[in-house]
Amino acid sequence: MSIPKEPRQLMINVMYLVLTAMLALNVSAEIFNAFKLVDKGLLKSNASLDQANSQMPAIIAKGAKAKSSLQQYADKVDPIRDLSSSLHDYIQNIKDTMIVATGEYVVNSETGETTDELMGKKDFDITTRYLVGEPQADGSVTGEGEKLKAKLMAYKASILELIDEEDRESFEKEIAVAVDEDTWQKKGKKSWSHMNFDHMPLQATLPIFTKYQNDVKATEAAALNYLSGKVGTSEELVLNKFTVVSAPEKSYVIKGEKYTTEVFLSAFAGGDSKTKIGISVNGQSLRTDKDGKAIFTETASSLGKKTLNAKATVTNPVTGQTKTYSNQFSYEVGERSGTISASKMNVFYIGVDNPVEVAIAGVNSNNISVNMSGGTISRAGGAWSARVSKPGTATVTASADGFTKSAEFRVKRIPDPVPKLSKSRGGGMGSGEFKVQPGVFPVLENFDFDAKCDIAGFRVVRVPKRQDPQVVVNRGGRYSGEASSLIKKATPGDRYFYEDIKCKCPGDPAPRDIGSMVFNIK
Repeated sequence: MSIPKEPRQLMINVMYLVLTAMLALNVSAEIFNAFKLVDKGLLKSNASLDQANSQMPAIIAKGAKAKSSLQQYADKVDPIRDLSSSLHDYIQNIKDTMIVATGEYVVNSETGETTDELMGKKDFDITTRYLVGEPQADGSVTGEGEKLKAKLMAYKASILELIDEEDRESFEKEIAVAVDEDTWQKKGKKSWSHMNFDHMPLQATLPIFTKYQNDVKATEAAALNYLSGKVGTSEELVLNKFTVVSAPEKSYVIKGEKYTTEVFLSAFAGGDSKTKIGISVNGQSLRTDKDGKAIFTETASSLGKKTLNAKATVTNPVTGQTKTYSNQFSYEVGERSGTISASKMNVFYIGVDNPVEVAIAGVNSNNISVNMSGGTISRAGGAWSARVSKPGTATVTASADGFTKSAEFRVKRIPDPVPKLSKSRGGGMGSGEFKVQPGVFPVLENFDFDAKCDIAGFRVVRVPKRQDPQVVVNRGGRYSGEASSLIKKATPGDRYFYEDIKCKCPGDPAPRDIGSMVFNIK
């Protein structure tokens, strides 16, 4: 009996769609628990494959003793197992690295015991930074995701090298490890890892990596069964531990959308024509394909949590015994929602870039259309940037898949800057310090935006003791020759008045008055 081919790459692509939607939602704890359950189910399947694979070397070695020419197949057992063990451990290291980097597991404050809940289960920075990374000038990538892809492809090629040349074409169909190189390019993604891991919560990536480990173990089992067949062993490996697995396109769907999931029996020898599998969901019998998988679809007609009761019956072709296995799955139906928010302040300022965050539940950010009235808006990295030109209001509108969300923002001028001389805007100042100042400059206090205002001009008046005032009009913020001469005359007891100080900030049609300053020379 052959070892089954594991769930196709569609499982990963489907999970990516689910998790992209989660980024814009306040996803309930039940959804993260669902990913934990999927991961645990796959880990159980891996344990079954480990147990089965561990029996095969002895069986193959026994069969190879019948004829010296068969020893070549027994000699391939260790290379196959070493390749699989190395790749499995590499994938496990990826999982462990991200878990450790995000704080490992939550500790129960009452008992002091470590739970199985991840500290960083919602963290998508570690997956994006560590798995996707940034492309380099030479075309290489820094993310571990592309390295994983290369190792998966290399593993598949290495396994095929250990198969007789005349059998490779047919055996390749039994290899569960696969890399989808077409979908990410058709979708215009930056890379395979960008499509699969960009901005995915940590909790949701773990089942993906466990699934890759499952693919490795299934491929190892297929190769060992191939060697077993070559040496003519009479023993037939039968997996006797099963679990029903559901691979949904989305675990969170919007009212009116269809909920679609693959339901299959994990770790079962699919593809064996002698094996009979029957699957039903909520009492509805489903048609299964040659791999023992069935498609279940229903329309999400009401809001809330939906429960699916799945059953699978399997007839063992060796013993003729029929067993039934069952499991329960759930998904949630919600309303479409969207958010539009200013990243820094809940107001737009004239003359600067105003960052805006836009999200619509269940829609990839690249598929959201955004426009603006009362200004212009453009894409700026993962967010948007708005520019406005006159006070009043501006409205940002986001739309996708027939859903529209709008938000109105007040538009203001940049706040008046504060005129200063040195670090002061008036009061006492020593004559030495006063004379070395180059001029007046404006300061935007408590303003989060990167904006620069310029002094357009001012009038400086020197009032020495028992003498007539001396007045100079200065253009710009730096002292002109005449103003500089007046400043150098400063002696203790003088008073200097800075009047009619004008300043121009980004977006200003004309200079604005920002007040005056008075300094007493000491």
